[in-house]
Amino acid sequence: MTDSSILIFSGSIRKGSTNTRLAKAIAGALPHYGGAPNLISLRDFPMPIYDGDLEAESGPPVAARNLARLMSDHDGIIIVSPEYNAGPTPLLKNTLDWVSRVKPGEDEKLSPFKGPVFALAGTSPGVIGTLRAMTATRSMLELGFGTLIVPEQLAVPQSGQAFDEDGALTAERPRKMMQNMLTSLVHKAGALKEKT
Repeated sequence: MTDSSILIFSGSIRKGSTNTRLAKAIAGALPHYGGAPNLISLRDFPMPIYDGDLEAESGPPVAARNLARLMSDHDGIIIVSPEYNAGPTPLLKNTLDWVSRVKPGEDEKLSPFKGPVFALAGTSPGVIGTLRAMTATRSMLELGFGTLIVPEQLAVPQSGQAFDEDGALTAERPRKMMQNMLTSLVHKAGALKEKT
């Protein structure tokens, strides 16, 4: 069985983002669990704030269509995001809203939310990581888009002390959580790929 292709992106494009750092750590660990990582930045997929009138005039932006195709082409997706006001970042919410508006053409099959298996992760300076944001994001994906998300997730607290100088997680508990999440994601994505 070939490795499961896993798309990874951070819900932050801020310079020095600890969540982007966590996304890189996950991408580095993923091959040990049978996943083939593809780490991208949402900076490469710029989109305006969602506007129904804009959509009616010109449809979803090119960046949304490109990201929808990319998401559809992977077996799994890991979203790593900070927490803003107990929810996902505006960047992440806007990106997912636009991608959800992309409709497949006659010559393509797009399933960015119902094809891949998803997993959620995040880090914050606080003691609970990004649990509230992941709860809100999970609700949006599952209830809004019908997405399959593995129950295992990675919430890394105290982001300022969470990484060593090489970018690896320092504490045992987050490392174990990452192991559980990646094992579950790769297993589920691989099982679904075999059925198709």
